[in-house]
Amino acid sequence: MSSSFASVDTLKSNSSLDDLKKRIFYTLFILIIYRFCTYVPLPGIDAQALKGLISDNQRSLLGMFNLFAGGAVSRMAIFALGIMPYISSSIIIQLLTGVTDYFKNLKNSGEIGRRKITQYTRYGTVLLALVQGYGVAVSLENSQGIVLEAGFYFRLVTTITLLTGTMFLMWLGEQITARGIGNGISIIIFAGIVAEIPGALASTFELGRTGAISAGVLLVIIAILIGAIYFIVFVERAQRKILIHYPKRQIGNKLYGGDASHLPLKVNTAGVIPAIFASALLILPITISNFASSSNEIVVGITSMLGQGKPLYMIIYAAGIIFFSFFYTSIIFNPKETAENLRKYGGFVPGIRPGEQTEQFIDQLLFKLTAIGSLYLVLICLLPEFIIANYPIPFYLGGTSLLIVAVVAMDTVAQVQTRLMSQQYESLIKKTKFNR
Repeated sequence: MSSSFASVDTLKSNSSLDDLKKRIFYTLFILIIYRFCTYVPLPGIDAQALKGLISDNQRSLLGMFNLFAGGAVSRMAIFALGIMPYISSSIIIQLLTGVTDYFKNLKNSGEIGRRKITQYTRYGTVLLALVQGYGVAVSLENSQGIVLEAGFYFRLVTTITLLTGTMFLMWLGEQITARGIGNGISIIIFAGIVAEIPGALASTFELGRTGAISAGVLLVIIAILIGAIYFIVFVERAQRKILIHYPKRQIGNKLYGGDASHLPLKVNTAGVIPAIFASALLILPITISNFASSSNEIVVGITSMLGQGKPLYMIIYAAGIIFFSFFYTSIIFNPKETAENLRKYGGFVPGIRPGEQTEQFIDQLLFKLTAIGSLYLVLICLLPEFIIANYPIPFYLGGTSLLIVAVVAMDTVAQVQTRLMSQQYESLIKKTKFNR
């Protein structure tokens, strides 16, 4: 009899592993589709003229745009807008969630409210993709020799194509979230960066071979990049654990409780979101400048001031990271709700009264951790930017790309491990029940 139970457990365990394999292969399949589409060009573009334009502007914000589009901008593919309209729409909706009662109520309305917020985010994505797509079409027409036949038809086709590409990319991300492994949008950005890193490394070593960068400088840059990755992993795993005590309770003739546990608070609670949101904030001037003539002195001046390594670029980038670190942390972690849950179940922090004082204690601690986490993000994202600004290193070896790659990889591996652990616990519990 026990052998039959064991065989049933084995079959269920195998089916769980098969489900995990299916999710991994499904994610890989979606990513293959994504990478293929980044090589499908827009109609009516002169590829050689475009290549010259991109090479002349790689060290501007266009390079960052290309980073998040997985190289699709340099090829002016149908995914040239990438997922940035969706991210920009998400920023707007989350800002509205923090300042308007309507969106606050939607957020607190459970599953129905989340569906409404998702729907509004999609509507915002369509609107932003239309505006940005038309801006790209106008910008391409203003650049001499890139568009084969300029006019209304080119603008219409380009706008619709870019809009369709963004919506299809958003749908691919949602499919990964629902049927694959990890957060779909983050995985797509991760895949685009990882796919371009080998070429970036090859071009960097080529610079060293040709003498454009000395061997000593190249070794220092490599050491800084490795150190940055190690620092990212260290901080992302760092936690501040709050000791929680639960008093003993007598039910009948038995005593329950009296245990101690920990409430873990991450140093960087917001993860990679502040860096992505701040990058999206920097990319917005590109959309605005696309509608203006390239000879406009004001547009040219602002665009040059926002060049990589320029003071205004660094200040806005750092301020955006710090702001979104605090803002996003306040959205995903509520000290008042946490303190109320602890009080409800009898938990308390030693030396701190339950209720309002516990809320203040958690809030102050979270503020300090967020301040440290935001400064860490600024350091990681801006330190390599100084190197890239002074040496012809590709954008894909910058701090933002390293941060996204490391954090998304860690989160994805953690999700896989969690699924494997849950399957082991389920099989263990079932075996215990059968043995009884």
